[in-house]
Amino acid sequence: MSGEEMLTTTRSVRRGLDLERAVDPELVKDCLRLALQAPNGNNRQKWRWILLTDPRVRANVAEVYRAAFHDRNAAALERLDEVPEGTRSVLTAARALADRLHRVPVLVIPCLELPDGRLPTGNQAALWASLLPAAWSYALAARSRGLVTAWTAVHLDREQEVADLLGLPATVRQGALLPTAYPLRTTFRPGPRLPLEEVLHHDGWQGRD
Repeated sequence: MSGEEMLTTTRSVRRGLDLERAVDPELVKDCLRLALQAPNGNNRQKWRWILLTDPRVRANVAEVYRAAFHDRNAAALERLDEVPEGTRSVLTAARALADRLHRVPVLVIPCLELPDGRLPTGNQAALWASLLPAAWSYALAARSRGLVTAWTAVHLDREQEVADLLGLPATVRQGALLPTAYPLRTTFRPGPRLPLEEVLHHDGWQGRD
């Protein structure tokens, strides 16, 4: 697989997960070792990675995730026929993931360990730039090894509940949740995106190519 293909076809797979096929945790660890080569501020390496494979633990986390998902999307789900087709497709796929999350063989939660566990009230870009690129590198590494992931952060609406379930110390903050499995299909297309010309500003906001 070329680098271009990997970058353009690594999708968030919510429906097409093989829920019956086990994933070797050692394979996931290999992907995480590659992810640790991502940039992080001053090489502090304050990232921490939670790997969930135990069915009971996954089920407990999935229960909190479902509650957060339905709290967030209850109104939209009630009027699903009224939303645009693209939004409806994403929402129904997200609901399918929420309903079946407990069956996904591996869940990965990238975290940051902070001195007091508190997020700054101002600019947080540099902080999360020391974690989220590595989480995406994990998704790419998983794709290169025949796995797929789905990037989600819905559970962060109930972050403390998940932290309590997993026994996370107060100094640890979660950044995402990456369900990981083998796919039911092996080919993926680039996602629907706006043309570059519609989102590029050249030499200032007014500059458009």
